[in-house]
Formats: sequence, structure tokens, C-alpha cells
Amino acid sequence: MSLLVKIKETQAFLEAKGMLNPEFGLILGSGLGSLAEEIEQKIVLDYSDIPNWGQSTVAGHAGKLVYGNLSGRKVLALQGRFHFYEGNSLEVVTFPVRVMKALGCQGIVVTNAAGGIGYGPGTLMLITDHINMTGNNPLIGANLDSFGPRFPDMSNAYTKTYRQTAQAAAAKLGLNLSEGVYLGVTGPSYETPAEILAFKTLGAGAVGMSTVPEVIVAAHSGLKVLGISAITNFAAGFQSELNHEEVVAVTDQIKHDFKNLIKTILVEL
Repeated sequence: MSLLVKIKETQAFLEAKGMLNPEFGLILGSGLGSLAEEIEQKIVLDYSDIPNWGQSTVAGHAGKLVYGNLSGRKVLALQGRFHFYEGNSLEVVTFPVRVMKALGCQGIVVTNAAGGIGYGPGTLMLITDHINMTGNNPLIGANLDSFGPRFPDMSNAYTKTYRQTAQAAAAKLGLNLSEGVYLGVTGPSYETPAEILAFKTLGAGAVGMSTVPEVIVAAHSGLKVLGISAITNFAAGFQSELNHEEVVAVTDQIKHDFKNLIKTILVEL
């Protein structure tokens, strides 16, 4: 079955379940999925019940697709994403973004938990751009001409007007929203101190194991993008050890500010 046929099949399935005309897609990273619990008049599907959909196997990812109203907007939220390091193909990792576009989303809000290079734990970082260090690209293979061009421009992958709206929302809430470049790696091993030093030299403010493939596909599909990293730990070389438990714990501490920020942004977008 071709990718385009899979997209159309999944689109038809979700529309039959009542997931109609979402305005925004939300991709909620490690420990950040609780925002989906605040969606009203919601329809919830387990990933395992959706045709052609991947499965989430990482702690902090609930594995549910949630549709409904949030801040007066129709949203489709991924309560947990798929990662390349789980053994998924990049087609599977980015498939939800394709479906969001097919369903009619105008933009996506992509979030992640990340290690800080320029920022410490508890920081919310607005992503201004990214560096793809995965050594891969989800657009390799036959191009989906109905979605976008063979060689999409990535100059404005993170939509400037969305970033301006995010900063205005943060100011309204009295939150400090830092800005920086996100560098994506495959994982699942954490980076070495030498790698982090190299990434710092390249200008990265945060490093993580997601987001880049989804944003590439979003840009190809003509979707506007807002990206926010929750900095959950210092990257390697800046603290004595790294572990996923700390990631989930810190996101739990900052999720109140995170949720308020996203909800306020949605009102203004």
C-alpha cells in the first residue's frame, strides 16, 4: 500500500469517528501529554485502534489521539509521539503530520523535552530553527507531489508570526520564553560531552531525539509550525549524569506554565 493510500485510509477512518476539520495539530513530547486532558468535548482513540498508525513505547507518552476544543480552537493532539530510535521508519514517525495536513490543519504545535546546551532545567525554549544531525531525512524516496515540492525550502520552517504570537503570550503570562536552535539526533544513547561541545560550537541551544523529522514534513506539506522545547536537564558535560527519569520529573514541574502558555497561544493564533 502506498503512503498516499495509507494517508487517505487513515483520514477517512478518523473523519468517520468525528475528527473533522481540526485547525491545529499538537504533538506533545515526553511528560507533556497532560495538556490533552484539558481538551473539551473530546474524542479519544488509542493508537492501536487507528489504521496505519505507529505505537508509542516510551515512558511519558500515553499513546492516545485526542480531538476536541482547546482555547476555543479545534485541535488534534498526539498524546505521545513516535521516535526513530524505537525502530520506527521515518514514514511512521512523520505519518501523523501527513494526516493532520490531510484533515485540514493549518498549523502544528510541536513540543519536546530536550537537553540544554545554552539553557538549564526548567527553561521553556521557543525553537527558532533546527540542525538535522540524524543523518536522515523523511522526504527521501518518492515525492508526494500533492503535498509539496521535491525540494522544499526550509528557510522559514518555524513560522515567524507564530513565534511572535508565542512571545506575546508569554509576556502576557509573565513567563520568560527563551529562544534558540534545536539540534536533532537519533538517540537513544545520550550525547557524549565531546558531541555537546561540538553542537555548542554549531550554535545549538538544545538537543533532543525528535521534532526534526516532523518539522521537515510539516514544511514540505505547507503547514505553519510553532516549536517549543522544555529543557529538562543540562546536556552531557554540563552535569554528572543523564537519565530519562529526570526528564519526566522536570517536565512534571514545569507543565503548569507549559500548558498555560500553549492555551494562551492558541487563543491568539
